[in-house]
Amino acid sequence: MCNILRVRWTVIPRTAPEPRIACSGCGGPRPFRSSGKIRLNANGRTLDAWLIYRCSSCGNTWNRPIFERRNVRDVDRATLEALQSNDPDRVRGWAFDLDALRRKAQSVDEYADADVRKEVLIESDAWTVLEIDLAVPFATGFRLDRLLARELGITRSGLQSACDGMRLRTEPQHPGILRKRIKDGTRVIIAVDAKSRLRWRAAATGLPNDPGAAEIG
Repeated sequence: MCNILRVRWTVIPRTAPEPRIACSGCGGPRPFRSSGKIRLNANGRTLDAWLIYRCSSCGNTWNRPIFERRNVRDVDRATLEALQSNDPDRVRGWAFDLDALRRKAQSVDEYADADVRKEVLIESDAWTVLEIDLAVPFATGFRLDRLLARELGITRSGLQSACDGMRLRTEPQHPGILRKRIKDGTRVIIAVDAKSRLRWRAAATGLPNDPGAAEIG
């Protein structure tokens, strides 16, 4: 298609989910934060790996299992090296593993603070359709309407009106998707008035507009 501005937004959450578990130091449930450190324990041919958490109130530690009693031969070399070196990318991935946390914690606190990296994928000269591809490598509590409102400078009620009027849609489409947490692979498609293309472009791309460019009237 020749009328598209397509961008990719990579959403990087700043704060990992915090499990709430019973803290022996505080005497009740408290949020625990990932320390970014791995603990390994070898017992013969088996290996245990834990991600160490600390109580946000007293600093007491809790070891969240990554795996336990795993035969060393069943651990691939890349994973073993990441565990031994506290590889920050792999540790971050384990810290954002919501399913694993929910299996071990009474509840999990999630946060909606995130940085958004924007890049242009396709830009035609006379685009009138804005497409935003979302890349969400880690779980986040950010709702779609809040993300779009913050990054595009539009109210959430305005987004809902655009959705109701079919000027905004998503792929895949789900009822109430604007009020749900963002998902990797979601595409947001917005029909843009030609007179406001420059404003939309600046917000969607994070790039300054050409000073000599003019709005199409």
